[in-house]
Amino acid sequence: MSRTDSVIQYLVFTDLDGSLLDHRSYSYAQALPQLLKLETMGVPIIFVSSKTGAEIMQLRQEMGNAHPFIVENGAAVLIPEHYFSAPPPESRLVDGYWVYEMSEPRTRWLELLASLEGEYPDEFDYFYQVGSAGIVAMTGLTLAQAERANSRQYSEPVRWLGSEQRKARFVECLLEFGASVQTGGRFMAVSGKHDKGRALSWLRELYKNASPGADIYDLAVGDSNNDCAMLEAAESALLIRSPVHDFPILQRGARGVIHSEEMGPAGWTEGVEKWLCSTRSSRDQKRV
Repeated sequence: MSRTDSVIQYLVFTDLDGSLLDHRSYSYAQALPQLLKLETMGVPIIFVSSKTGAEIMQLRQEMGNAHPFIVENGAAVLIPEHYFSAPPPESRLVDGYWVYEMSEPRTRWLELLASLEGEYPDEFDYFYQVGSAGIVAMTGLTLAQAERANSRQYSEPVRWLGSEQRKARFVECLLEFGASVQTGGRFMAVSGKHDKGRALSWLRELYKNASPGADIYDLAVGDSNNDCAMLEAAESALLIRSPVHDFPILQRGARGVIHSEEMGPAGWTEGVEKWLCSTRSSRDQKRV
């Protein structure tokens, strides 16, 4: 097979809240035609989120998505048991998924947060502390959705209630005790020293190994600062316009970066189509 006839493998790694899902309604309806188009093309749509495995599994079921996914801001990668021809390295089989873990367990961060409650009284709360009913009040999720959101294994969402000055010191304390803190749209995610970019890179290598000689074109999609690591790690990056904050700032420069005009799933559809068109154009130029 000549280089010009080589196999093409597209990969889309996408954030959920504020990107594929609307910031307020959590709807993906505006992206559905593009999702169906990608599935028809054989393009894996890989969810990369701060959400739990239970939350993402529910969304995958609703969307008919059967691809691997990345949970809790890169804490673990879950791959359906028979998705690849061989078990992924350093993974364990749990309930039909190969799980590759990149973080310490949630209990480590719950103990740390509990130890800081005396120093920062009434200045923060977190999912485990408020329980499912409190999560409903925080987010507007249904009780069943809140229970899935609280089934975390590697991280803990924290809502800051105090001043910005005190918040900076609080974050410093968490970092001093070995945690990493990633800020999303509504919460700080307290977890280990992993990120979406490392998880993306690990999973991308599995796809490369599964298709030797294939040309891999990958896109990362995100809207906030906790997406930066994967937006930097991917060949191409799509930044989704947000109704509540500016585009995240990347260090990679403008090459391979797309900014959506629309917000949420409408911007997702717009940007993915731009990426497909530009990738095809670039590929065709190489053939000339």
